[in-house]
Formats: sequence, C-alpha cells, structure tokens
Amino acid sequence: MNSRIKWLRNQLLSLKLEGIIISNPNNIRYLTGLSEEGILIIAPKENIFVTDSRYIESVNKKLTIDDEIVAYDSRNLNKYDYEAIFMNTENVGFEEKYVTYENYKKYLQTYQVNFVETEGLVENQRIIKDEEEIKNIKEACSITDKAFEYIIRNIKTGMTEKEIAFEIEKFMIFNGADDLAFDIIVAFGENTSMPHYSPTDRIIQKGDIIQFDIGCKYNGYCSDMSRVVFVEEVKEEYKEIYNFVLQEQKRLSEALKDGANIKTVIKDRETEYRLKNYEIMHAFGHGVGLDIHELPLLKSNQDNILKENSVIAIEPGVYIPGKFGIRIEDTYLVGKNFCESITKSKKECTVIKLA
Repeated sequence: MNSRIKWLRNQLLSLKLEGIIISNPNNIRYLTGLSEEGILIIAPKENIFVTDSRYIESVNKKLTIDDEIVAYDSRNLNKYDYEAIFMNTENVGFEEKYVTYENYKKYLQTYQVNFVETEGLVENQRIIKDEEEIKNIKEACSITDKAFEYIIRNIKTGMTEKEIAFEIEKFMIFNGADDLAFDIIVAFGENTSMPHYSPTDRIIQKGDIIQFDIGCKYNGYCSDMSRVVFVEEVKEEYKEIYNFVLQEQKRLSEALKDGANIKTVIKDRETEYRLKNYEIMHAFGHGVGLDIHELPLLKSNQDNILKENSVIAIEPGVYIPGKFGIRIEDTYLVGKNFCESITKSKKECTVIKLA
C-alpha cells in the first residue's frame, strides 16, 4: 500500500475514525501524487479517488496496482454507491478548513455518518520533508536564483513593474518551472512600503529602491525569495534599515534549527523591532512545500518546536508607509545544528545601472 496512505490509516485508528474525506488538493497530491481535481476517500475497505470525466483517463494512467487506489468518474456513481462507501460506519473525518458549509451539508445528506473535524492532520505530517521533497524544493530554489540573476542584468531604462514581473515569469517557465509559486511582486520606490503589492505601470527611475518577491514551483513544490536592489545609487535613508533587516534574518537563521521553540525565537526578534520602533506587519516566516505558505508559521503565538528537515522561509521586513520598505527572504532547510539557505542569491547591497 502507498506508505503515506498507510500512515494516514494508522492515524485514523488512533483517532477512532473509520474513514476520512480529503478535499485539500495539496493534501491529495501529498498522499497520492495526483494533481487532478477530485476528492480522496479513505473508506473502511478501500481507497477511492472520485474525479470527473475531464480527468479520469489521466488519473488512471498515473495510478498503479501498488497504490491501491480506485478511481471513479463521478458520472458513474449514484446515490446508492455513495451511501455504500461508508455503510455500517459511524465516525468519518473531514477537512474542516477546505469544505464549504454547502458541501458539508451535502456530505451529511450523502454519506449518512457522523463527521469529525481532523484539525490539519495531513498538514502537520507535511511539515517534515522527505528526500524527494527536499530535492524538488532545491530545484525550485535554483530556478529562482537564476531568474533573479537574469533580471538584475536585464533591467533597462523605461521598464515598468509589470514588464519586469513578466520577464521573471517567462524566465522561470522557460527554465523548468511548472508554474509560479505565487503572483510575483516587483515594486519600485514608494510602492515597496506595501508588503503584498501588485505590479503596475510605474516606470523605473534613478534613485529607486526595487523590491522583488519571487518564487516558482517544480514538481509541485515551491520556492520563496525576496531581494532589494538599488537603481544607480543607495540613498542614506535606505542603508540603516537594509542592514537591520539583513542582520535580523541572520539572527533568525542561526536560532531556527532542530529543537528551537518558535515562540521564544520570534519573541526575541519582536523585542528588537520594538526597541527600534519598527512596526511588525507580517510573520517572520512560514513553512514552504506544496503550498507557498504552510506550517510551521514563524509567529510568537506559535508554541511549537522546529524539527529537522522542515523547510521554512525566513522573511524579516521593515516598512515605512508612503516612503519605502525592505524585505529580505530566503528558503531554508532546517538541520540538526544549523539552518541552511537553499536560495543562494547574493544579499550584499546591490546597485544596478540602467542601460
């Protein structure tokens, strides 16, 4: 049997559940390798993937006997078939964060069982990456590094935020990425003060600060990296904050290793921010994997212990509303006694010249 589904069945036994419906697409991919739309049903007697006519051929090509998963076209299932899946079953888990109230009512009507919330059961298992997952993330990071190196060599007079973002996307796709990990952020000047920003037709100018937030997917796994560069010159007001953010990332990466208490580490950094009167506008980081933002979260309300082979993005930032912002971010692999950056782009203060 698929080892991850075997693990899930063991978890269900410990929770006194007789089955579960998995509806989060990335949890389905993690458990089965399938990226097609559908739901995965772990029933007492079999594992079932229900999809529709658009995907059934593709799914059947991917599944092997060893997977022990049966795929059904939803058109061929009637009310009796659905009721039979959990016949003589009492308690079944469901993913409360990924089921709308409308679908929850349909589940109750269709399956006639008691549904139990499972509180991120699969997501918590996904925190620790295996060798293949780490390999995929490293490849996504490598493509991201190459894209950044390419773009800072090819920014020209008259380019807009949108044009640069498009050039990065093209490079990533043409160099092996499946897709973007998220909408690329390219912000000039005053626009960098907004942490989550959508590129516009703003044209690059001498003296601008440029904030990049870029990442891609490789075999479904994400990378995440942020860098700041300066156009023609570095204004004095930028230097102090740039160095502060860079130092904060270094301190975080030194502290966040196997066995570290996330709450304790982040509280220390929050204290440093308050001493400088800098507002904390977002988490100091997050897990990276099949989702660009997944567990663990690097926030002071997370009283969790970091574990070896977690992959996290560390992203301290400082933002001065209406003026500018600086965020430096890398994807890291957590080790026993270290936290290794697997995005490698240079972080020294970088000045670019416009052609």
